Amino acid sequence: MSKYLLIESRDPWSSTDLRGVTALAGQLRRAGHEVALFLVQNGVLAARAEAHSPELRDAIGLQIDVLADDFSLRERGIAAAQMASGVRSAAISLVVERLALGWKTIWH
Repeated sequence: MSKYLLIESRDPWSSTDLRGVTALAGQLRRAGHEVALFLVQNGVLAARAEAHSPELRDAIGLQIDVLADDFSLRERGIAAAQMASGVRSAAISLVVERLALGWKTIWH
């Protein structure tokens, strides 16, 4: 079983990237791989509960670890209480740690 870290930096309204990256994450998860999705920059906008992101809901339902960059959240004024259920805040250092551990990483 491989480990994959998918990084999304675009918001879901100006790009369809989130749909594509979550579809890939789902395929990898269903194939038995460990998968994490790290939202950074404008990608964290999808992490807000009011965004009602079906893609993130589906990813969380597949037990994909959905993380939002804490710095990007602060820059955009998004508090922990505003985030969708199942999304958790994480430092960018998590990306470095997982790279060092050999996770296959795709920055979208």
